[in-house]
Amino acid sequence: MKPTILFYITFSVSVFGFAQNNVATDTIRRTANIEHKSLGNEIEFKADAPELNQIAGAPKAFYTNFWEFGDGTFSKEAAPKKTYKNNGDYTVRLWATNNYDTGKPPTTRPKKIKVNNANEDYKDEASMDSALNLQRNREPIPNEDIVVVFSYKNTKSYTTNGKFFLFYNEAKFKADNFNLIETRAYHNEREINEDLVFSSKFDSDVYYASAEDDLLTLKTQQQDTTVRKNLPKTLDDAKFAYRNSSQLSFDNMKPNEERHVFYSLKTTKEMLKDTSAIISVRGVYVPDDSYDNHHVKDMEMEIVTSHDPNKMSSNASFLNYRLVRYKRPKFKIRFQNNGEGPARTIRLETDIPDMFDKSSIEVLDMYPKVKICPKYDVQYSCLDTTYTEKQAIFTFKNIYLPGSEQKNVKVYDSTKGFVKYRIKFSDDFHKKKTKSRTAIIFDKNDPIITNYSTTRFLPGISIGVKAGYNSFADLRNSESYFLGATISPYKSYRWYWQVELLNSLHSYDGNTTIEEGFVEGAAGFEFYQRTTTNSSYSNIDWEIPVLLRYNVNNYIGLGAGIVGTISVNEKQEQSIFIEQFEGQGPDAPVFNTINTNEELTESFTNFRKGFLVEATAGFARIGPSLGARYIFNIEDNYNYLQLYAIWKF
Repeated sequence: MKPTILFYITFSVSVFGFAQNNVATDTIRRTANIEHKSLGNEIEFKADAPELNQIAGAPKAFYTNFWEFGDGTFSKEAAPKKTYKNNGDYTVRLWATNNYDTGKPPTTRPKKIKVNNANEDYKDEASMDSALNLQRNREPIPNEDIVVVFSYKNTKSYTTNGKFFLFYNEAKFKADNFNLIETRAYHNEREINEDLVFSSKFDSDVYYASAEDDLLTLKTQQQDTTVRKNLPKTLDDAKFAYRNSSQLSFDNMKPNEERHVFYSLKTTKEMLKDTSAIISVRGVYVPDDSYDNHHVKDMEMEIVTSHDPNKMSSNASFLNYRLVRYKRPKFKIRFQNNGEGPARTIRLETDIPDMFDKSSIEVLDMYPKVKICPKYDVQYSCLDTTYTEKQAIFTFKNIYLPGSEQKNVKVYDSTKGFVKYRIKFSDDFHKKKTKSRTAIIFDKNDPIITNYSTTRFLPGISIGVKAGYNSFADLRNSESYFLGATISPYKSYRWYWQVELLNSLHSYDGNTTIEEGFVEGAAGFEFYQRTTTNSSYSNIDWEIPVLLRYNVNNYIGLGAGIVGTISVNEKQEQSIFIEQFEGQGPDAPVFNTINTNEELTESFTNFRKGFLVEATAGFARIGPSLGARYIFNIEDNYNYLQLYAIWKF
């Protein structure tokens, strides 16, 4: 009886403990629940989200919501009201994003609702100004999911059948940034199975300095959807620029009708970790299968580690220094008014590293949309740009940007703004990492400091050709010439590694040896003999130095490292002269002489190791230069001076 009671007590405690563990686990896991209630023909949705963990020193934390209603429509309002056209069952999804919060965004399970109060006469308001639009619910964070909304509109006066494409995972990055986990289409869109066209050479969408640019005048450039006519080339270009795509077709789209397709993308653990980098997806929309006319739009996104509306990012995170001279990196400064009232003046004090030319700044886009301020004072809304020694200052004047805590503001996107610009490199800039950030000042409030936006250069490869002369002071009649190649990072700024392979032809005379003594001849006859041996060498040597170099400036470089040398082919010639004397010593008459020659060849022998120091003068980073190197041999007296010329490409 007692064991049975003990068993039940143990079982009860285990179950209670397990339940307690579940409660603790559920408490740790942040979830946001969907709540809804009917109000006549409308359904009001609300998010029951967990408490926010405020980031110290940041503006007040808040949630932004993205709703997908299960009928092909969506909303970014905090608590939207939705009218359905048809009764039935719908799956509602919510993505709540925590801003200025230390935790991860909460997860939300889709919720099925039953609609009995539909209004068949209800018409959604047209919201698209163009035929194609791309948007997302939030910025991507590694190992989380985002939603990309592909919106397309029939701008024709007749019903159309067409197709559209979403391209993702840019080929310029080694690892994939996204996995497509789900596509939700609500108007019978069908997947296209045939392969994309891929025949012509990709015309890279990079930015070059234009001779027509007025570098002293700021200009705006619209970033709207572009209309193109050569569909095969567009698909060709996209296939080259992106590794993956989704391809759908549609039918019976009425004039002025708008449709939305929702793509759930899971960011990968291997995605680009640079949290100031810009990545993109591309949409291609073909409104009518009968024509090649189509629309193209790229959507840029900034990789983040936390959701902060005030951020600085750049597409210059990784640049090829060899090809960068005429490129113009793009930067984007995002901000959001989190106040209880509108902002009338917004000042962006942006760091400009020395490697960039501040006077070449060209504004590409902005929000609020305003004109560029003239040099004189005006009363209308405009964007002004001034410069200090280290900064460019963008100032929105006479604007109205509502605050996220302001009454009657339902759409958080209306409280956000940005400035996007591009800039030239200075005439003399070096291959080094730069960091810049922005102080954002709303009216007369304290500044909000953004993250650092970094600019890095890919290492690149520089191949060098090297030739010279080796001087061996301790060897007789030494002649040594070499030719070889070097490999190092392209045009490094200060420190860098360099590896070389040098092939040298080396000839020299060895030491003369003399051996003397009595030798017993035939019949016990003893005589004195002298043997003189002379050696000469003809070697083919491979020398492999590995050194760490430092560029003092553009013209002087220093280096030190280790070196290993092996004789790939060593040819030794010996001349042996034997003298035999009649008497008891070398002063006696010679009665016989013998002269012989021997040749000995060996391969891959005589390995030597040592260390070196060197200095170069000329063009230290790229181009021709002259150098002197001294090699200290560790094992024997084989030190030598190397004089050379090198040209790096």
